Amino acid sequence: MENKKAPDYILLFVVITLMLIGLIMILSASSIRALADYNDSFYLFRHQLLWSVIGILAMIFFMNLDYQIYQKYARLILILTILGLLIVLIPGIGRVAGGSRRWIIFGPIRIQPSELAKLGMVIYLSQYFARKGEKVKDFLEGLLPPLIILGIVFLLILLEPDLGTAITIAGTVFLMLFVAGARYAHLGLLILVSVPLLLFFIIREDYRRERLFSFLDPWSDPLDTGYHIIQSLLALGSGGIFGVGLGQSKQKFLYLPEPGTDFIFAIIGEELGLIGTLLVLFLFFLFAWRGLKIALNVPDLFGSLLATGISSMVILQALINIAVVTSSMPITGITLPFISYGGTSLVIMLSSVGILLNISRYALE
Repeated sequence: MENKKAPDYILLFVVITLMLIGLIMILSASSIRALADYNDSFYLFRHQLLWSVIGILAMIFFMNLDYQIYQKYARLILILTILGLLIVLIPGIGRVAGGSRRWIIFGPIRIQPSELAKLGMVIYLSQYFARKGEKVKDFLEGLLPPLIILGIVFLLILLEPDLGTAITIAGTVFLMLFVAGARYAHLGLLILVSVPLLLFFIIREDYRRERLFSFLDPWSDPLDTGYHIIQSLLALGSGGIFGVGLGQSKQKFLYLPEPGTDFIFAIIGEELGLIGTLLVLFLFFLFAWRGLKIALNVPDLFGSLLATGISSMVILQALINIAVVTSSMPITGITLPFISYGGTSLVIMLSSVGILLNISRYALE
């Protein structure tokens, strides 16, 4: 295929803007934590800046790589995805932090296989559904095989444990099934089965059960299980409409846990107010709009599914993060795309956007 047009510059502008907001907010939100942990208030900011440069280079590379090539290597990508999820669970190889075994360490580089799994699943299932075509309506031949693969990936990520990423992947796959043409009856059955399973996985672990109860009533245990969400709501509430001012957050002074990662949206609300949070929401809305436009206008099913999967992956993760920060759902430990601190996540997200931008070059007007 030959490129016939420029990439979607609106989408590119949205992503760069979100990333710049992230860098500014990480500089503010993580400075106290970095000073306490590394005796250098710019430590985390410098690392994120480096990962941003690497991510932009990756985005440019994938933006100029024909997306059709992923069909050829989809199965290999799936194998590597599952292999990475298995390796991280091996004691001595997978690095434990915060009670989760999520990272593989290569010198100064930390790789998070569950982040790679999100894109890996999108690529493989896009190829699978495009190849199956109308057979996706057949449960045994078209729908069951990818559900088995999803189940394997879901369980491997749960073993880390990382329920938030597992839910993001499952939600993305569901939306891809809808676009691929799965029967509504099958999708409805999938929901009926998934909800009880999700509740089972939540209540079987003590810490997840405590998070659920603290979500329902955080003030029942304000110094322990309800502490995160109370501090998050205090940050959002104290910001008002216009915020307390950039760099003027009080909650980042070790009151709010994870101010530069899981709860950075709360710091945005505190420092930039309702205006700042609405700006971020608007940018993610623009991202969803451009992603949907690309998915609807690309001339082939594989490209449409790939664009749907990438767009859904980003937006679902953003919605889950914001829902947690605003106490609309229990804590999941998932970051805000392009904004939160995290090297692997940022590079994977920007690489995914690069693929989406390449697809946009073939989209019909």
